[in-house]
Amino acid sequence: MTHIERLRQSLDEHTCALIDSDINRRYFTGMKSSAGTLLVFRDAAYFIIDFRYIEKARKTAHSCEVILQDKLYEQISVLIEKHGAKRVLIDSSVCTVKQLAALKNRLSCEIVSDDTLSDCISSLRIVKTREELDKMIAAQRIAERGLAHISEFIREGRTEKEIQLELDYYMLSHGAEALSFDTIALSGPNTSLPHGVPSDRKVKNGEFVLLDFGAVVDGWHSDMTRTFCVGEPSEEMRKVYDIVLRAQKAGLEAVKAGISGRELDAASRKIITDEGYGEAFGHSLGHGVGMEIHESPYASPNVDDIINEGSVVTVEPGIYLEGKFGVRIEDFVIVTADGCINMTEAPKELICL
Repeated sequence: MTHIERLRQSLDEHTCALIDSDINRRYFTGMKSSAGTLLVFRDAAYFIIDFRYIEKARKTAHSCEVILQDKLYEQISVLIEKHGAKRVLIDSSVCTVKQLAALKNRLSCEIVSDDTLSDCISSLRIVKTREELDKMIAAQRIAERGLAHISEFIREGRTEKEIQLELDYYMLSHGAEALSFDTIALSGPNTSLPHGVPSDRKVKNGEFVLLDFGAVVDGWHSDMTRTFCVGEPSEEMRKVYDIVLRAQKAGLEAVKAGISGRELDAASRKIITDEGYGEAFGHSLGHGVGMEIHESPYASPNVDDIINEGSVVTVEPGIYLEGKFGVRIEDFVIVTADGCINMTEAPKELICL
């Protein structure tokens, strides 16, 4: 069953769903574009798209009828009347105030702007199909080959930006459709910045280098973080790295369907807190990955939602000591009934380059 067919089953005969975000259009139709409106009814679906994309849409989009866009709101109104819909659900997570006002002004039926459609789409996207997981694994293998390549490139005197660009170029030239996000490549005291931006700072001997990166294959993302040392680390650096590694392994052992985001976060956080570094772990343990780099489910002290079988979640504890260094280790896994399947095969023991 396709994603559109699953969405159709969730609608009653008087309700339709209007989807116009880039990510969700691609999720439901299989086509990447910067424009287009997907209208889904209980018994049919239509993809209205302009001349720039119409040829591609007719060849690529599936489970829907492709219509050349002319006067969009009039076309939507005709389809709503044809199917007897009384309500239009919109995606509240992406709809702007301006878009909502336009819909209310141009369409005569009820516009439902609560979280009904957003929650429905999120629940569909949380559980990945085998095909989707295979694409994520393929993306991860590209990233891991990039990691092996960059470990030979990193040395004293390289700048953070040089490391970032080399890693990005490798992934993009070895099969990645895109980067999962702006690659993080940090060194020395900059590694204490969880989401720092690569700079012209040069790597020095005896410092950590932290890399957080991922590749995209056919719209599906990977995500990983590794922390290296150039030369020999200090005793404190080894201690902190070991604590983060133990916390990460504990998180991986705790992952299973039915655990809450709060419980999973606690499995790793307890180790870091017990070692006296609780205040230095200021972000959540993990997040879902799919067609977006951050999506449900979340492993966080503030999340009681249950993590479902078939979802994907990262496990990425860290310790960040301001002005000194930081360590983060991240894998991402497929949640199973009694554990998880780790899609990350890269080594995680401390590597000294």
